[in-house]
Amino acid sequence: MITPTSESPGAGTVRLVDHLAGELARAGVTHMFGVGGANIEDLYDAVHRGGTVRCVVAKHEFSAVTMADGYARTTNRLGVVAATSGGGAMNLVPGLAEASASRVPVLALVGQPPTGQTGHGAFQDSSGKGGSFDIAEVFAPVSRFCAWVEDADALMELLPRAMAAAQADPRGPAVLLLPKDVQQAQIRLPGHDRTPTPTPTRSPDGAATTPIPTPDVPTTTPDVATTTPTPNRPTTTPMADVPPTPMPAPSAPRLDSSALTAVSDILRGADRVLVVAGEGVAAADARAELAELAGNLGAWVAVTPDAKDVFDNRDPRFAGVAGVMGHANVEECLWRAEVCLLVGTRLPLLARAGLDRALAATDVVCLGPEPPFVPGTALGGSLRDVLRAVTGRLPPRARACPQHAGPVPTPMPDRASRGPGRTVPYAQAIAAVEAALPQRAHVFVDAGNAGASAVHLLPAPRHGRFVVAVGMGGMGYTFGAGIGAALATGQRTYVLAGDGAFFMHGTEVHTAVEYAAPVTFVVFNNNAHAMCALREEFLQQGNRSDDLFGRTDIAAAVAAAFPRLDVTGADDAAQLRTALLRANASGGPAFVALDCDPKEIPPFLPFQSFATDTDRTDHPGSKENSDERGIVHVG
Repeated sequence: MITPTSESPGAGTVRLVDHLAGELARAGVTHMFGVGGANIEDLYDAVHRGGTVRCVVAKHEFSAVTMADGYARTTNRLGVVAATSGGGAMNLVPGLAEASASRVPVLALVGQPPTGQTGHGAFQDSSGKGGSFDIAEVFAPVSRFCAWVEDADALMELLPRAMAAAQADPRGPAVLLLPKDVQQAQIRLPGHDRTPTPTPTRSPDGAATTPIPTPDVPTTTPDVATTTPTPNRPTTTPMADVPPTPMPAPSAPRLDSSALTAVSDILRGADRVLVVAGEGVAAADARAELAELAGNLGAWVAVTPDAKDVFDNRDPRFAGVAGVMGHANVEECLWRAEVCLLVGTRLPLLARAGLDRALAATDVVCLGPEPPFVPGTALGGSLRDVLRAVTGRLPPRARACPQHAGPVPTPMPDRASRGPGRTVPYAQAIAAVEAALPQRAHVFVDAGNAGASAVHLLPAPRHGRFVVAVGMGGMGYTFGAGIGAALATGQRTYVLAGDGAFFMHGTEVHTAVEYAAPVTFVVFNNNAHAMCALREEFLQQGNRSDDLFGRTDIAAAVAAAFPRLDVTGADDAAQLRTALLRANASGGPAFVALDCDPKEIPPFLPFQSFATDTDRTDHPGSKENSDERGIVHVG
């Protein structure tokens, strides 16, 4: 795959970065996302020379991480991001935090100053020497594995460990810190006659840990590995060469037979079951297994806000979305159910808001690799294996589910300001998106009022992802993630975002234009951080207007900046639908903006208790505190 470069001193050697680029390609990586710089330029050069992995240069490192995140979520492969030292490295942290919280496998390759300069005032030094801070301690809390590659031979052991740690349950980011001189170093082509020497590691809190003796078992908790003495780090033994074969996936552990029996007995004895399925179903590619189990149980199926695509939204069993952006029917089904079966979700607050009383009155069973946040009977392990094992214990017959209302949208009051200019109600806009959305498209929904409306109202495409980044809930995530997904799969990808998200990271539209990514950006412009403005009105007596802004013509600005881009300023739902259909027929990016009303209340549970009180002169918060009213405090 790699041949020695002209810089090689002799046959059988390559630059470390050439070897690294080849290993990425051999692991099935097709794209590397990032932003360049002096201390990572050698890796970019190697990837370019290799010609197998495509470099995608983003405008900001946060978006580069979200591109790798979107790539990973839509392909079930390892996403890769590469950035330089200093500010470039620090800009990775929020994106890696999202990947960590949402269990997305991402490998971050982060350049560092040459080792001989660290501790001597090197530009962007973060080695922990000479009074500089230690970048490994920054990355440790948001990664499953973090290691300094402080000599060339160390990469042979650290790279497979990092790749395996990112992809082992619970999945998440792995980080390799690559000094520039180490990237440039010559290494021997891998042989097969030496075995690795175990290396002591350090956990994020600095405590010494017992090393993993071979790279055949991945690290499942964050650890910081080093290979040379530095202040604040233990002295360790340099690594010997080992074959570059990517770490094999660990064999699935045996399921707990007693837990399997207990779960199966509970489910066999239940006539009415509500399944709540989460993002773990998509990560495990276990949609078929979920559908089979639901059929055998005669169950209703609800989904968490970040998992609308894991079950057919048009299936008669589909109960709706659970939690803060969800449907009342889910709670009604839960009250009627004898068992609530969690599949691929721990049921965090966003997914269980409004359901706690009903959950407390229902037997809860959880299937998946991590324990739930609510009391219940848990069966851990690989989700596909667990689903197959449980289904195998049930009678092999499909049953119809009991009658239910289905995901009927929550009615919200009309509070349109009726001011100058035309605004499009969210329900009409989402209906236009639904009418145009290809069933093989991916959908990435950003935070805010527009996002809540999309989660509540828009059915997921039958053969694409429907992604909401609720791990950190960061605004602007979708612009990079949608581009990464579109470039990875070649499928039309929709990004649905508000103007607040656009102003944070919407300039990644430039990246979509440069790489001709098949992304349709739909920006719902209410000229506000409207969810914050509604919170100020409902929860803080409405005496501030910090989050209401003057009107911005986003479509005109984007059209002027990108003459090659298909841009539409839609005045109504019909124009929106026409623009979306036109974009579907093209091979590249498109951009549509429409004006919405910042006073419109989205289908968001924290606001629903106020929806019928909007004409009151006394504010609800003045009489009852938020706990008494059951308000869910989310960002």
